[in-house]
Amino acid sequence: MPVLKLTVAYDGTRLVGWQRQAEGDSVQRVLEDALARFEGRPVTVHGAGRTDAGVHALGQVASVEVSFTHDASTLVRALNAQLPEDVRVLAIEEAAAGFHARFSARAKSYRYCIRNGPLASPFERAFAWHVPQPLDVGAMQQAAARLLGRHDFSSFRSIGTDVPDAVRTLQASAMVETSGAGPWLGDAGPLLTYEVTGDGFLRHMVRAIVGTLVEVGRGWRDPAQMNALLEAKDRARAGATAPPHGLFLVRVDYD
Repeated sequence: MPVLKLTVAYDGTRLVGWQRQAEGDSVQRVLEDALARFEGRPVTVHGAGRTDAGVHALGQVASVEVSFTHDASTLVRALNAQLPEDVRVLAIEEAAAGFHARFSARAKSYRYCIRNGPLASPFERAFAWHVPQPLDVGAMQQAAARLLGRHDFSSFRSIGTDVPDAVRTLQASAMVETSGAGPWLGDAGPLLTYEVTGDGFLRHMVRAIVGTLVEVGRGWRDPAQMNALLEAKDRARAGATAPPHGLFLVRVDYD
């Protein structure tokens, strides 16, 4: 059976996350329901990353086995006509035999957005964490850089996670500052984005890193403490988990 590779974007604000749940709309459920109308039977869609409720995606990748044959452009239009407006299929292509969106992935890139200013815009409240206190961006940049390379990230994953191996490699870990607020709020303070790429991520790992970086920015931690946190392998030692709405799955890379 052909394997389709779908690139999907979604606003996760009202969604219960990627994975199908007993109640509420998940990205997996709405995609499976739309594809089943073409397949004539239930299908299972696999995602590259199981984003949580409130988390967004610019370039999530999904795979599904189907028996029907439609050209890609027609299928993209037809699926989007069936999907809710906060979920959109950007592209479809036939993948090689054995392709799996999750297990074939070689790297994923995430972005976390922080608005660092006195006012929170109502127009970006669902897409950026508002931190009104002044942040030392230079210190946050130093701390982020200390996470590059291969480490055990046990200090930055949810307690109770059943994944036995917490070792991951980060190829990019940078805090970027941009000016301006967009057209809606005048001078709202800088927009900070944490840009991270790795060969895999633990549950809540990016959000735990961001919460810790904000504590560095507020002067509660020294950037050099990031090394000790990695060595401690203790979630209680790191910072609070940042809220989900600032997080975006940006891209998934394959061979």
